[in-house]
Amino acid sequence: MGPLDALWHLLNFFAPALGVGLVTAALARLLWRRELRAVRLHRLAAWACGGCAVGLVAALVVFGRDGKMAGYALMLAGNTLALWWAGLRGARA
Repeated sequence: MGPLDALWHLLNFFAPALGVGLVTAALARLLWRRELRAVRLHRLAAWACGGCAVGLVAALVVFGRDGKMAGYALMLAGNTLALWWAGLRGARA
């Protein structure tokens, strides 16, 4: 595998994390408008994408390959925890 192929593999591995992170950050901002008023959208998106990426890497380490449904479940769990940490952690207090 050449360097360009390795780059494409790496980018395609993290593409679901980027897409899911951006969409869920925007939807969370719409759904919890009052609670997330003080949190910037780019901060939520960065945390969500990071949480998704951590979930995907953890799934790759645990399962040894990419593309398992349990791996995508770990990605969503990482996303949920990251969004909670970035925006909703102290919102109800």
